[in-house]
Amino acid sequence: MFAYLVRRLAAIVPTLIFVSMLIFGLQQLLPGDPAVVLAGEDRDPNVVAYLRQKMHLDEPLPVRYLYWMKGVLHGDLGESLRMQKPVRDLILEKLPVTLELAAFAIVIALSIGVPMGILSAVRRNTAWDYAANAVALWGLSTPNFWLGIMMILLFSVTLGWLPASGFVSPFEDLKANLAALVMPAFVLGNAIAAVLMRHTRSAMLQVLSSDYVRTARAKGLSERGVILKHALRNALIPVITLGALELGTLLSGAVLTEQVFTIPGFGKLIVDAVFNRDYAVVQGVVLFTATAYILLNLLADLAYVIVNPQIKVH
Repeated sequence: MFAYLVRRLAAIVPTLIFVSMLIFGLQQLLPGDPAVVLAGEDRDPNVVAYLRQKMHLDEPLPVRYLYWMKGVLHGDLGESLRMQKPVRDLILEKLPVTLELAAFAIVIALSIGVPMGILSAVRRNTAWDYAANAVALWGLSTPNFWLGIMMILLFSVTLGWLPASGFVSPFEDLKANLAALVMPAFVLGNAIAAVLMRHTRSAMLQVLSSDYVRTARAKGLSERGVILKHALRNALIPVITLGALELGTLLSGAVLTEQVFTIPGFGKLIVDAVFNRDYAVVQGVVLFTATAYILLNLLADLAYVIVNPQIKVH
C-alpha cells in the first residue's frame, strides 16, 4: 500500500505541472489587457506601464509562467490587484464556506441517492423501483437555479422558516449557519443524489446477479446480510468514484446556486475575478480546484481497498 501511494504521489507531480501550464496558457488567451482594465477610466500611461511591469506583462510568456510558478512553489499565488489582497488569503477566506456547503450537499446526496438506488435494485420492476426512478429523473431534469428560487418562495417568502440568502459562520451562530445552508445544500445534493441513485441501482443489479451472491443465498444467509455485506461492498466502487468527482465539482464552486442564495464561496469569487480580469485570482483558484480533483481521485482509489479489502493495489 505504501509503495502504491508513493507511486501515485509521484505521478501527481507531472500532472500538476501540465495542469499549471494549461491554466496559465489559456488564461493569456482572454481578450483585453488587464493593465488597461485596472488602470480605470483615465488610463494614465504611467499607471498602465506600472501595472504591466508589476504583473510582468512586458515579459515573454515563458518568463511570466516561471515567475508565477516560483511564487506558487513558495506558497505565493500572487495578489489580487482588484481587491488588494493575496490570492492565498482569498482562498483561505472562501474555502471554509465552500467546504461546508460541499460537505452538507454530499451528505444529503448520499443519504438520498444510495438508499434509493439499493431499494430500486432490490425491488426491481415494482412500485418502489418506478417511484425511485421518477424521483431520480426529476432530480436530473430540474435546473438548480429554478429549484433554488422555488424553495426561496416557499420556505422563505411564504412560510418564513428559512433565510432567503446570505451566510453566517458556524462559529458565530451555528443555528443560523445551518438554516442558511440547508436550502442551497439540498439544491446541490438533489441533483447529485439523482446521479448516485442511477449508478447505485445499476451497480447493485449487476452484483446481485453474480455467482457469489447466489452462492451466499444458497448457504442460507439472510437477504439483509447478502445485500449489505456482500453485494453493497462491490457495488459501492463506482459510487465512490462518482462521489469523489462530484465533491471536486462542488469544491470548484457551484456558481448558479451560490449566486441565487448569495453564498460567498469559490463560485462567486472566480466569476468576479473573470469579469474583473483579475488573472492572479483566476489562476490561483483554478489551480487549487484542479489539485483538489487530483487528490480526491487518489483518496477514492484508497477508499476502494477500505470498502473491499479483496482489491489489491500494485
